[in-house]
Amino acid sequence: MPSINHDDRTVSFKIVYCGTPLSGKTSNLQQIHAKLDPNGCSDLVSLSTAQDRTLFFDFLAVEADALPGYKTTFHLYTVPGQITYNATLQLVLRQADGVVFVADSQMDRQRDNLQSLQSLEANLRMNGSALDRLPIVIQYNKRDLPNAAPVEYLEYLFNNRPTPFLSFESDARSGRNVLATLNAISQAVLHQFRLRTASVDSGATAHELPTHALAA
Repeated sequence: MPSINHDDRTVSFKIVYCGTPLSGKTSNLQQIHAKLDPNGCSDLVSLSTAQDRTLFFDFLAVEADALPGYKTTFHLYTVPGQITYNATLQLVLRQADGVVFVADSQMDRQRDNLQSLQSLEANLRMNGSALDRLPIVIQYNKRDLPNAAPVEYLEYLFNNRPTPFLSFESDARSGRNVLATLNAISQAVLHQFRLRTASVDSGATAHELPTHALAA
């Protein structure tokens, strides 16, 4: 749920990039950090091992003018894909406003992708949430590799739902569709926030943003 500070006129949203190890989560944040106006984003904090695997999380605050009268910030996190860091995944997912699931397109990584998606679902349940209660965007990364599985197959595995999630083909290392993914999840998060705010207090405007909407 978003964090609202009426005194400072700020609204902060939390977006978490999840996926199997080395799927490209950190590469997404690195590209976002490199492509955005440096005056509108913070430093990128990254804790990694010698094998370039994120140990805990990456964090990047991106500022945007999204809600009138309020300074809007999107806090972007990644979480480790390794099962041994499951507790960290659950902690970082707590109070997330949206999730980007980064799937490794390589054919031999599909079992790992499925396990990662199942872990995501399980940890959301432990936090009292679910996939169908959060804005979700799927990113099929590493589309530039020769052993990338057909997108139709990936959609069947991960997005075979009555209402499919929005999905993008990407190559995070080159930056292809990295900002498109970020824009999609940000817009989805804002849309859900506005709907919940309106449902809690139909008389409030975007400038008022009732605090009790956080419990919706």
